[in-house]
Amino acid sequence: MTLPELLRESGYRTFMSGKWHLGMTRETSPHARGFERSFALLPGAANHYASSPKAGTGFPRQDTLYTEDDAFTDLPADFYTSDGFTDRLIDYLRERPKDDKPFFAYLAFSAPHWPLQAPDEVIAKYRGRYDEGPDALRAARLKRMIDLGLCPPDIVPHPVVAKSKPWAEMNAEERAISARTMEVYAAMVERIDWNMGRLLAHLEASGDLDDTVIVFLSDNGAEGALIEAVPVFGPYLMEFIAQHYDNRLENIGRPNSYVWYGPRWAQAATAPSRLYKTHTTEGGIRVVAFMTYGGFARQGGIGRDFATAMDVMPTLLDLAGVAHPGARWAGRDIVAMRGRSLVPYLQGETDAVHTEATATGWELFGRCAIRRGDWKALLLPPPDGPGHWQLYDLARDPGEIVDLSAAEPERLAGLIADWNAYVEETGVVLVNLAT
Repeated sequence: MTLPELLRESGYRTFMSGKWHLGMTRETSPHARGFERSFALLPGAANHYASSPKAGTGFPRQDTLYTEDDAFTDLPADFYTSDGFTDRLIDYLRERPKDDKPFFAYLAFSAPHWPLQAPDEVIAKYRGRYDEGPDALRAARLKRMIDLGLCPPDIVPHPVVAKSKPWAEMNAEERAISARTMEVYAAMVERIDWNMGRLLAHLEASGDLDDTVIVFLSDNGAEGALIEAVPVFGPYLMEFIAQHYDNRLENIGRPNSYVWYGPRWAQAATAPSRLYKTHTTEGGIRVVAFMTYGGFARQGGIGRDFATAMDVMPTLLDLAGVAHPGARWAGRDIVAMRGRSLVPYLQGETDAVHTEATATGWELFGRCAIRRGDWKALLLPPPDGPGHWQLYDLARDPGEIVDLSAAEPERLAGLIADWNAYVEETGVVLVNLAT
């Protein structure tokens, strides 16, 4: 059972615009899962502009990528994802019936996911900004976080881990191309910010802003993959891009370019944490989240307490006064929510969202983690890690540098027991993992 299904049944208008990535058919589209109005990019990693490789080149046809409500749809010639998604959601909010029904709206930007593409005029603002390379950017951002009190002065960041060529070993052309990819990434982030401003301005003008809870978060740590080295893509992708895209320096970021920025720029974003997206290290799973609503006692503050994306649904149901139906809904068995409402924490009634009584697990591509309180056990198969469980105290070591598994064997054993329970409860399939 999805959040919009339950909220719609409970009297809410439900709107969605953006990336879906939960099915490529009408039967698995947002319209089929509770959204009254929806405009959706069904897959991931699609072009951000309307243009795409011609049919027959191996990519899905453009007319099978987007749906509006229960039908596939084409895009206008001037379409750009961040702008188009925001336009459509504002349209839905503006056109909603004039009744007293509240609304739930989900805006899912596909930016700044690769391919890195943004309007020329926004990219131009960042010309030369990153010419000193990712290591300099990483150092500057860490210093800024320390100055702002977001990191302690003695923070020890995890060392950069990357198979790509270091900045110092690049020639001038390689540096220029690498810096340009980061310039485009920055432009994509700015465009998200600009579009969020447009949405907030609409809510203010319509009189809805003060009565709206806003949640903003990323889905994972920065994307640092070397796509050319990923087996599922591999040489075929590079050949395809060479045939159908123009990745010359002066064209990078335009609709007919297709680039990504790699692990070193990603770790400039995730520092002091370890690694980046697709890893169950903090760099892959820890993101900043914002919640704003005038009724929160903690509004305006910065919290460092652990919460998860699984807490969003119970939080919104709590605020809406809607009860989860339990084990059955609409004549079928449903699974229970695993998260907890943030409301008691946001109201200052509790000091934490998840106490040490709660264990939270992750698994992706055979990379595993389990956390209880500030303690985290981590298993990274080679070549990313040693292939056995490691143990970290995140309160003292947010960079996951000092492995305490030998010093705290009983604590590690307890977390591994938590992991085994998590596997049993959720149906994780383990393949060729060391214990």
